[in-house]
Amino acid sequence: MDTSTIQKYGDELYQSLQSRRPIAPLTDREPGITIDDAYQIQLRMIQRRLDAGEHVVGKKIGVTSKVVMDMLKVNQPDFGHLLSGMVFNEGEPLSMGQFIAPKAEAEVAFVLSRDLTGPGVTAADVLRATDCVMPCFEIVDSRIQDWKIKIQDTVADNASCGVLTLGGVRKSPRHIDLALAGMVLEKNGEMVSTSAGASVQGSPVNAVAWLANTLGRLGISLKAGDVILSGSQSPLVPVVAGDSLYCSVGGLGGTSVRFVA
Repeated sequence: MDTSTIQKYGDELYQSLQSRRPIAPLTDREPGITIDDAYQIQLRMIQRRLDAGEHVVGKKIGVTSKVVMDMLKVNQPDFGHLLSGMVFNEGEPLSMGQFIAPKAEAEVAFVLSRDLTGPGVTAADVLRATDCVMPCFEIVDSRIQDWKIKIQDTVADNASCGVLTLGGVRKSPRHIDLALAGMVLEKNGEMVSTSAGASVQGSPVNAVAWLANTLGRLGISLKAGDVILSGSQSPLVPVVAGDSLYCSVGGLGGTSVRFVA
C-alpha cells in the first residue's frame, strides 16, 4: 500500500474519532490490505493525535484469547498505543458522548519501572521490570461501522482502543500468581463472567513478554513508566448510559466504572 493511501485511511480514522461517525471497513475497500499496512495506518492515526497535543503513555494488547483469535482468523495478538487523552481514574464517570459503540473489557494493567527491550524478553524479565499491577477497564470502541472488523480493520483502528480506567489498588506482581488469579465481572450488580489470568496467553505476564518481543523486532522498547494493558479476561460487554461495572481480581482487589449520558 502506498504512502498516500496509508495517510488517507489514517486520516479517515482520526476524523471518525473526532466526529463519532464510523467509516466503512477498510478490508471491504482494500481487499489486499496486509497487517503491516494496517499498522502503518495505525501510526498515521496516532500521529494525528500526537500533533493535536496528546502523548503516548503506554501500549495495549488485544486479541489475546483463543475465541477472539479464531473469530478474526489469526494466531497471535495485536497491539495499539495508549495516549494521554484516553486515561481516566477510578470513579470518574465516562460520558457516552465520546463513544460510537462502546464495549467494556476487564483486565490487568502493568506499570513498568524499567525499560523492556526485546527480542528475548521472558516472563521473569517482565516481573523484574514491573513496578505494580492493578485491575482496570478498557472501553473499546470501533471506528469501523457496526463492528464489522477483520484483524486488519482493528489493527488500523489502534486495536479498537477507546479509553481506559485504572483501579486504585496497586500491588507487585511478584506477590500474586496472575495466571491463577480469578476475575469476576459484574454489570449493574449481576455477574457477567468469571475467568482466570491463564485465559490471556497462559498468563498476563506472558502477554507483556510477547509485546516486548514483538516491538523489539520493530526496534521499539517499552519504557519505564509505561502502562501496559495485558489483554481482556472478560467477554466484550456492551454498555449504555446508566450502566456500572465492577471487576475483582483474586489477590489484587477490584475496580469499577460507570457510564453517564
